[in-house]
Amino acid sequence: MSALAHRRFLKMHGAGNAIVVLDLRGTDLRVTAPEARAIAADPGSAFDQLMVLHDPVSAGTDAFMRIYNTDGSESGACGNGTRCVAYAMLDDPAMARPAEGNRLVLETSAGRVGVRRNAERSFTVDMGRPRLAWDEIPLAEPFPDTRRIELQVGPIDAPVLHSPGVVNMGNPHAVFFVDTDPDDFDLARLGPLLENHPVFPERANISVAQVIGREAIKLRVWERGAGLTLACGTAACATVVAASRLRMIGRQATVSLPGGDLFVEWRADDHVLMTGPVALVAEGTFAPELFRGID
Repeated sequence: MSALAHRRFLKMHGAGNAIVVLDLRGTDLRVTAPEARAIAADPGSAFDQLMVLHDPVSAGTDAFMRIYNTDGSESGACGNGTRCVAYAMLDDPAMARPAEGNRLVLETSAGRVGVRRNAERSFTVDMGRPRLAWDEIPLAEPFPDTRRIELQVGPIDAPVLHSPGVVNMGNPHAVFFVDTDPDDFDLARLGPLLENHPVFPERANISVAQVIGREAIKLRVWERGAGLTLACGTAACATVVAASRLRMIGRQATVSLPGGDLFVEWRADDHVLMTGPVALVAEGTFAPELFRGID
């Protein structure tokens, strides 16, 4: 039987992004890829991202997070999920530890992430500095200017999407700016093609963005390893950075996704801050039969 059987979890969402939070602090347990896929496949625990808490690894941090996509692969960052983790660690009766106050420092495979509570169920995440060099994103070949790279889908003389800006916000992002509503594009078809394009050796999150004002962007996202999603915090951050680099906006914007709005600011110190809500949907425990057949 899987050691995850009967473990308690929280089902949450951040601006519509379905999140499951699992606390494994105080144990040596690790979630395997088959276990993550099994959790994602169950209606009661289905997620866009699974956020798993482990004991701190580095001094000065409150927990180490592992982030799983629905296909069982791991991600280095999830802004919406990090806000949900902050709620769990600060406000959930079973997970919260009184000394943690209103601020946390969490660690992932991509580095440290600071979080602060602004008000009830509103949190700001310091997503760190964007990585903009071609080999940091990474891309399969050198591009001296990552504000727009040579990549298109569709006929060469009338591409459907072309020339994305690329940014790493803990995971790789390609942002295609369009003049019309992002809902007009068949991202369910185009997303998997672009996510797995050879130019992205680690795959990429694919976004279609429309700048609708100096501080307003409409966004849809195909998330690497998860598919179409109602919201993606790292994509919102990457989009603001990409748009600012092209002087389409200043250094902050409200990003409207199907699941809700996120406010993103690219500060002068190069850190990207994202503010948004969290919502608690349900809590439960994993049924043993969920993991039947998994060694």
